[in-house]
Amino acid sequence: MIKLFRCKICGDGYIGVEPPGRCPFCGAEDKWIVEAKLADVTFDVELTPVEKANAEKALGLEVGNSSFYFCAARETDDAEGKILFKALAKVENEHATIWKKLLKLEKVPEANEPCHTHNLKNLEEAHAREERAIKFYRQALAQSTNPRLKQILAALVQVETDHLQLHEQRMASKV
Repeated sequence: MIKLFRCKICGDGYIGVEPPGRCPFCGAEDKWIVEAKLADVTFDVELTPVEKANAEKALGLEVGNSSFYFCAARETDDAEGKILFKALAKVENEHATIWKKLLKLEKVPEANEPCHTHNLKNLEEAHAREERAIKFYRQALAQSTNPRLKQILAALVQVETDHLQLHEQRMASKV
């Protein structure tokens, strides 16, 4: 029987017989995906000044990463790399959308990040970007008091850690 599921991290819906193993939009683990009728998802939260500053920094980080990945998807010299970077760009763009919602902005800002034509160089840059994101999200998580914000930050630490591991596997196979 077809059901409607919803990710409790990004709020997006998914139609299927069973929930996906990962949110196809933000990459959150399956524990965050529930039947839509059971999902209590809000982005209308009060942020402390520190949380707001961290949300603004997170938005910039995700916009930059998404832009980098879209560039790499166009420019990399590896066919499979193009597919990988396009998929990652969409996920990072969804992360930016989460921050846009929390900050109550009308749209996600744009960026124009450079990338490389050599796939391994793009993987190395992607790895460094994911390491920075993980470090920042862990710091922001430690500084947060809002339960909803902590939920989102913890989920994004995991997603970015998964991306980091994916890059490590792909770099190791290229050596």
